[in-house]
Amino acid sequence: MNNGMDSMIDMYLFETNSLLEQLENIMLEAEKAKAFSSPDIDEIFRIMHTIKGSSAMMEFDSISKVAHRFEDLFFIFRQNNTTDSLSEGMRKELFNLILRTNDFMRTEVAKIEQNEPISDNIDHFINDINTFIEKLNADEPSTLEAAEMTNAPAENNVTQNSAVLQSIPATTSPYIIKILFDDGSGMEHLRAFIVKNAISDAIGNNFKFYPEDVEHNSETCNYIIDHGFFIFLDDESVMDATIAAIKSAPNIASFEVIANPTIEAAKAEEAKPELQLKEYTQSVTPSQSKPAKGSNPPAAQTQQTKQSIISVNLSKLDSLMAIVGEIVITESMVTSSPDLKGLKLDNFLKSTRQLRKLTDELQDIAMSMRMVPISGVFNKMNRIVRDMGQSLNKDVRLTIIGENTELDKTIVDSINDPLIHIVRNAMDHGIEETVEERLAAGKEPQGEIVLEAKHTGSDIMITISDDGVGVNTEKVLEKAKRNGILTKSESEYSKREILMLLLAPGFSTNEIVTEFSGRGVGMDVVKQNIEKVGGIVSIESELGEGTCITLKIPLTLAIVDGMEIAVGKSTFTLPITNIRQSFKCTQDEIIYDSLGHEMIERMGNYYSIVRLHKLYNLETEVTDIEEGILVWVEASDISYCLFVDSFIGEQQVVVKPLPPYLNGFNIKNSGIAGCTILGDGNISIILDALSLQTAFENSL
Repeated sequence: MNNGMDSMIDMYLFETNSLLEQLENIMLEAEKAKAFSSPDIDEIFRIMHTIKGSSAMMEFDSISKVAHRFEDLFFIFRQNNTTDSLSEGMRKELFNLILRTNDFMRTEVAKIEQNEPISDNIDHFINDINTFIEKLNADEPSTLEAAEMTNAPAENNVTQNSAVLQSIPATTSPYIIKILFDDGSGMEHLRAFIVKNAISDAIGNNFKFYPEDVEHNSETCNYIIDHGFFIFLDDESVMDATIAAIKSAPNIASFEVIANPTIEAAKAEEAKPELQLKEYTQSVTPSQSKPAKGSNPPAAQTQQTKQSIISVNLSKLDSLMAIVGEIVITESMVTSSPDLKGLKLDNFLKSTRQLRKLTDELQDIAMSMRMVPISGVFNKMNRIVRDMGQSLNKDVRLTIIGENTELDKTIVDSINDPLIHIVRNAMDHGIEETVEERLAAGKEPQGEIVLEAKHTGSDIMITISDDGVGVNTEKVLEKAKRNGILTKSESEYSKREILMLLLAPGFSTNEIVTEFSGRGVGMDVVKQNIEKVGGIVSIESELGEGTCITLKIPLTLAIVDGMEIAVGKSTFTLPITNIRQSFKCTQDEIIYDSLGHEMIERMGNYYSIVRLHKLYNLETEVTDIEEGILVWVEASDISYCLFVDSFIGEQQVVVKPLPPYLNGFNIKNSGIAGCTILGDGNISIILDALSLQTAFENSL
């Protein structure tokens, strides 16, 4: 497949996925309001029209046919500008039909993304839509017939419009068809050429068109946007075939059949015209009706919109971020060069300060380009709450706060599955089974799940809370004991530790496996996925009041705020998000466990001590516990104290992945997350706080 075709498919996938997501959001909001507003109906019609046209152009026929039939359905609704006349049962059936169709299209688009063949079996979808239309016809035959009459191809429906002649060359053809394309569709000259070819296939070359050089002259786009694309017919008998060809072409906003006024005037003198003059116009949306003469401002506005946002492949942004990282490192190496020590270079220092300012701005811009709102992930949860609410017969509302908070695109993609698991658990385990239980507990009949995102420094905090039954810690501890996952006596577990048992692999509080839970493969997936992106999961719950799960996630994986620490002649970087406290201690504060491992007490709890020089066999003069520094480290549900020689200082570093050939040495489980290049050109190992303690215990 050539690069041009790849680019077209990428654009098709991006556009179609965006439209399907928009369709689902409109549907869910309409379901809450129990009706589609007129703008909703127009927007759904436009979405289906666009998907139909683009899918047909890419020859994805099954998607195009389903979208076309659904477009027909919403054309009927457009005639009344509302669905208020539908009964409750019909409205519910419509909502379910839209979602099933949306799911089908999403599945087919996913197959295209994976280079898999799409399904040809669409008869059941077409039949379902046809059945629904038949029901509408039975309830409101007059309205439906009028709608279908309007949507059907017209026979000799013609309007007179002498103003058209002012924008086209003089012609003796009695019939002129003016065609307008969708606003912002782009490449209007090529779209006009496609229409011209479609008409040629239908009626041959018995027609003329204007502009005549649309195939090769891209400058005709502006004319077509302002005035339209024109077809000239001499024979009325080919009118129906021409109109059918125009309707089958993609991205047609409207078309109008116009009688040539000069020809009509000549005929009028000889005989009464046999043609009854009626207006024929087919529009996609009210906003896409034909523009008045000289209506240039809307066209200019459309061009500005097209230039405001572009789609860029994520791999290009990754490459840009890597290059910016190299620039930052190189700039630091130049300004920190040992050759400059002792020299008085005022102009050089002034220039380096300006260079530092510019590189910081460049780094911020490059990072911001990768940032996307978390709303895309949050809004998907509406569908889960809706579907599970119907399946479990629970009335639950989803409240979203801070949906415009931005995260790195890679991290946004990584937290989708964890959020799905947490919301499903809240619906299944959290919210009470019946309304009576909620009323008895003094709560509102309708349950609530709250999704909230907010920035906290270089991290983002995502909380998922419900006002349900909460977690019974006694039952959790009892189930954990039966499953054999306790590592100490029951009396030694704090409430926080008991709640963290919910994240253990294979653990589930459900005794019966259901469609939604009970297999124990949910919350451990949450923990694993969040930890992969350097995040932390914590759980809070009060019995009878509800549960709150908090995800603390870094804004980006490309840049890390780290503390440079020294051990012997080696330098390591420890992410600041993992540092809770640093302190010095005396030998008297050290205690030993039954295996002789060092431990220290902090705030009523005892933590093991990890000596970095022992783990990596480094030579250092600082081995006495009183001479070095202890760093209290926290990562997820693990806490320990790291013994190092000294602190060098805080620094923002660019994360570099480890070379692939090191994967065979199991280096990821050795407490190493990656590396970075310091200003003096030396390499600093970035420590993985989560696996560091385990690596140290295995080395003893």
